[in-house]
Amino acid sequence: MSIRPQTGGEEAVHRAVRGARRDAARAAVLGLAVPLLLLSGWEAAARTGVVDALLFPPPSRIAAQLAAMTADGELGGHLAATLGRLLPGYVLGALAGALTGFAMGVSVTLRAALGPLFAALYCLPKIATLPLLLLVFGLGETPKVLAVAITVFFVTQINTLAGVRRIDTRVLETARSYGASGPRLLRFVLLPGAAPAILTGLRTAVGLAVVVVVAVEFVASDNGLGFLIWNSWTLFRPDRMYVGLVTVAVLGAVLSAALAVAERWLLPWQAARPPLFAPWRTLLRARTPRS
Repeated sequence: MSIRPQTGGEEAVHRAVRGARRDAARAAVLGLAVPLLLLSGWEAAARTGVVDALLFPPPSRIAAQLAAMTADGELGGHLAATLGRLLPGYVLGALAGALTGFAMGVSVTLRAALGPLFAALYCLPKIATLPLLLLVFGLGETPKVLAVAITVFFVTQINTLAGVRRIDTRVLETARSYGASGPRLLRFVLLPGAAPAILTGLRTAVGLAVVVVVAVEFVASDNGLGFLIWNSWTLFRPDRMYVGLVTVAVLGAVLSAALAVAERWLLPWQAARPPLFAPWRTLLRARTPRS
């Protein structure tokens, strides 16, 4: 059995693969080591009295409190209440923002009419609309959902508008000359062309939506993660407060990761590949005959 000698291009690919794996392993180690070192230092500082354990309880105590609140269902109830406000508001704001952005992107009249107004409203802190929403809709769930929807609306609208405006005008003119208009123009031209900007806006909006829903629950709710954090501060229960903070952080990270997966699935040519994929592109280039 004969062994075919490796070409210079294949050797370069294997070296690149090994290097990529080393880089990935190093990144994984650093990504785990830094949080573990911080938590270990926090634990030691709280146990030895370097920091006030009442204000900064050791992570082991926070973990025990998290386990207890999870076991008795209290944390799950607060999380469900927050998601019940966050998800409907997010979907409502994203749909309205995307449709408005598309309409303004293709209509000079709408841009002229709504552009200055939206520019002013975009700078307004969205949590500041809560008192007005409470006056109009009362103390139910509607104002909390709408506060989230307003936040998501403006971020999605401005990103969608920017995405549509980046589409080459020659593409739009060609599509219109072939009879594309309304839903067909939206489906086959506007949506694919603006999709990267829209998904960027949606990923930005999800973090802001979490911030707003927690802030709303601080002042206008008797359940939810925001209520848990605020109520724990009122009762001077820092361990419970940290449980709420950790849960909010994990919720935001999970939602952002879910949108990143959706972006990779919807826009495979746009999403960044892991380093391990790069050497295979090198291999393909190495095997492509030069003209």
